[in-house]
Amino acid sequence: MDRAAVFDVDGTLVDTNHLHVVTWWEAFRQAGHDVPMHAVHRAVGLGSTDLIAHLLGDGRDEDQDAGLSAAHKALYGQYFDRLPALPKAGELLRRLHGDGRRVVLATSASGAELGALRRAIDADEAIAGTASADDVARGKPAPEPVERALELAGVDASRAVFVGDTVWDMRAGAKAGVRCVGLLCGGIPRADLEEAGAEAVYDDPADLLARLAGSPLA
Repeated sequence: MDRAAVFDVDGTLVDTNHLHVVTWWEAFRQAGHDVPMHAVHRAVGLGSTDLIAHLLGDGRDEDQDAGLSAAHKALYGQYFDRLPALPKAGELLRRLHGDGRRVVLATSASGAELGALRRAIDADEAIAGTASADDVARGKPAPEPVERALELAGVDASRAVFVGDTVWDMRAGAKAGVRCVGLLCGGIPRADLEEAGAEAVYDDPADLLARLAGSPLA
């Protein structure tokens, strides 16, 4: 296996973006912050600290960051036993593995959350490794998560494709020098994904699987 397929998870393989929107919104509300849900949606995909900074700004009380992250984690954790995989997500990973690609996940999730996501995908036999929040100093849109995934896959950037659903994913992949594929199932418009670096855009994992032969993953 000298080729790699690197995947974001939230919003790309598992239908969780709007759960993150609601639970982050509630965490902010509990702390006295009025943050519109549409703004939270656009920030999903960033690591917790970066998401808080993006939404509240540099002038915020940074002592609140840990409490906000903990509140979101607790609220989101209520859904761990019923996170829904997106259509054909596991089948797509198994197909790529069978076709000779090393499949690696690059996600800001870790610990119990990552375990819940992997259970939802139900394709552990096809996943060669995971670059999680615990493995990098900086999350997306920094290239480190994708670069770490390439290290785990044992391939260079020219032999890899990164699939994600947010502009943060596309920017991270572009900075890492890999070809990027965007999915619309996370709720981000096609034009935004393309502007951020997506070479091709598909509706969801099922659409990518159906059109795999003509995709950058072929």
